[in-house]
Amino acid sequence: MGERIEVTLTVNQRKRRAQVEPRLLLVDYLRHELGLKGTHVGCEQGACGACTVLLDGRTARSCLHFVAALDGAQIRTVEDVAPSPELLHPIQQAFHRQHALQCGYCTPGFVMTTLELLAGNPDPSQTAIRRALTNNLCRCTGYANIVKAVTAAGKALREGSQA
Repeated sequence: MGERIEVTLTVNQRKRRAQVEPRLLLVDYLRHELGLKGTHVGCEQGACGACTVLLDGRTARSCLHFVAALDGAQIRTVEDVAPSPELLHPIQQAFHRQHALQCGYCTPGFVMTTLELLAGNPDPSQTAIRRALTNNLCRCTGYANIVKAVTAAGKALREGSQA
């Protein structure tokens, strides 16, 4: 075991202290150290979006960030999106109702990207939705229903209802 660096992170609203190796990736820390398996490992190059989380409120590819460089950061994963284990967030509900997922591997990344998009633009155009989702890859759905889901989620959030 080599050099270790102490970091303090807030992950899903819980403060975490850890001694980490300098090259430990955030995606590996989340999955293997914290057991948060919703953040998926896809391409490991930042191109597919499967590992997308919110890092200090902005989408980030967790496969591209070393934990040692994130001291003091706030991380939010898909596990923190639903208000409770029994109730889905309107974005998750919209993805379900609009059939915007098939295998589900890419879905957490799309949910996190949609969360950031709708926080900044609660009524995006289809062009804005497609632009925001550009860096998330899905091999199953063809994207049409994903765009419908984002539109439905935006409407539900604006109206204060479920999608």
